[in-house]
Amino acid sequence: MTQKTVLNTLHRELGARMVDFGGWDMPINYGSQIEEHHAVRRDAGMFDVSHMTVVDLHGARAREFLRHLLANSIDKLKVQGKALYTCMLNEQGGVIDDLIVYLLGDEHFRLVVNAATRAKDLAWIEQQAKPFDVTVKERPDFAMIAVQGPSARAKVISLLHDVDRPRIEKLGRFAAAAAQGPHGMPLFIARTGYTGEDGFEIMVPEDQAVALWKALATAGVAACGLGARDTLRLEAGMNLYGQDMDENVTPWEAALAWTIVLDEGRDFIGRKALEAQKAAGVPSAMVGLVLDEKGVLRHGQKVLTPQGEGEILSGGFAPTLNKSVAFARVPAGAADNVRVDIRGREVPVRVVKFPFVRDGKACEGI
Repeated sequence: MTQKTVLNTLHRELGARMVDFGGWDMPINYGSQIEEHHAVRRDAGMFDVSHMTVVDLHGARAREFLRHLLANSIDKLKVQGKALYTCMLNEQGGVIDDLIVYLLGDEHFRLVVNAATRAKDLAWIEQQAKPFDVTVKERPDFAMIAVQGPSARAKVISLLHDVDRPRIEKLGRFAAAAAQGPHGMPLFIARTGYTGEDGFEIMVPEDQAVALWKALATAGVAACGLGARDTLRLEAGMNLYGQDMDENVTPWEAALAWTIVLDEGRDFIGRKALEAQKAAGVPSAMVGLVLDEKGVLRHGQKVLTPQGEGEILSGGFAPTLNKSVAFARVPAGAADNVRVDIRGREVPVRVVKFPFVRDGKACEGI
């Protein structure tokens, strides 16, 4: 059965084109996906991300549990409200999911995991939490709206209670804090996002989500669908779970080495497999591709290199660049003389480091 967020009726009233996304009925766009993309790069746009799963962890051993569960080091979180991006691995080092974890107290952490992986994530977390006597509580009472773009923070802050504005203005990247929104609604505001632009991801009680969306619209924030969110995150060099990595792919192979901390004395799930793969030599790498001639790079296309074949993972037209870009998994060492098979035609592409876009502009070398 297809699930709906609390904003579903409003999306339809706004004329959104709805699609099935991981079992959720979600807006792909409200008219022009390209215009929505540019709104985020140039001003401010908002996305309904209420399909994401919020999970609270409580317990005296919650930090110890997360040391065991996560590949990144939870000990980086020392100040209340700080956040960490990390992968949660299986014993083979494969990525069960990527997620964000927030420190909310000595015995309280909050996780935000992907919608499509909700059931397996919850089952895995609950299974691993039992020996640590940690309580795992899903929070379906929250809706979530992401507000992204160079004007996003200012427009959100304009809606906050006067007392909260200076504090939220000073909120650092990958940090979160509580604040009062319009009509006193309680908000959990995180300076995080999935577009490569500055902005906030805001948790709000479900019954006040429609009011917050309308207040943001009145403040000049454009409604945006998942289509623009996908092109924005691709330009920004951000992985999509299930397409760029999954349970059969390690962080080494998914360009996520920066999320692995092999700190002394911490035996997190999947560590032994990661160390063994690194010692043996990681067989493949995730790279960026740019197509300078006409055409579109798409998921599943074959990549041809002197070292062997690879495959396009995420690919598509990048509106900011006005050309096509992609992530590809290729044999380790592949860098030159790389081509993509587009409908039987071998088209040359450039191998580049991603992100492709930063601060609304093409990165050097793109």
